[in-house]
Amino acid sequence: MISPGTIEKIKARMALASVFEEDVEESFVLGSGPGGQKVNKTSSTVRLHHAPSGLTVKCGASRSREQNRWLARRELAEKILEKANAAESVRRQEAERIRRQKRRRSRRQKAKVLDDKRRHGEKKAARGRVPGDTF
Repeated sequence: MISPGTIEKIKARMALASVFEEDVEESFVLGSGPGGQKVNKTSSTVRLHHAPSGLTVKCGASRSREQNRWLARRELAEKILEKANAAESVRRQEAERIRRQKRRRSRRQKAKVLDDKRRHGEKKAARGRVPGDTF
């Protein structure tokens, strides 16, 4: 059984992820896996579908339907928060990449780039036609 304190923590996590009960569609499906006949013939597995995000979560970790309901809600909130943090991380990486591109090069870096360009030009110049060769 899940304690009232744990339920409050899950509710707080859901609020943080902006998951509201009216947005969640809950259904119960037949369980599977270890547990034998009891699990296979009772609908204790909980399936939650969050319409705004389009995420679906299934939880059948326990034989208790009530416990699975709360575990599924916690899992849904975690997935939504993870998705939001990943988007933030991508934005941050993009901003950092642009900042690096705009950064001025040091004298040593400029000299190295110019030296590489000069060497590459010499290599290309050496590829010219051989004198006296006609095609």
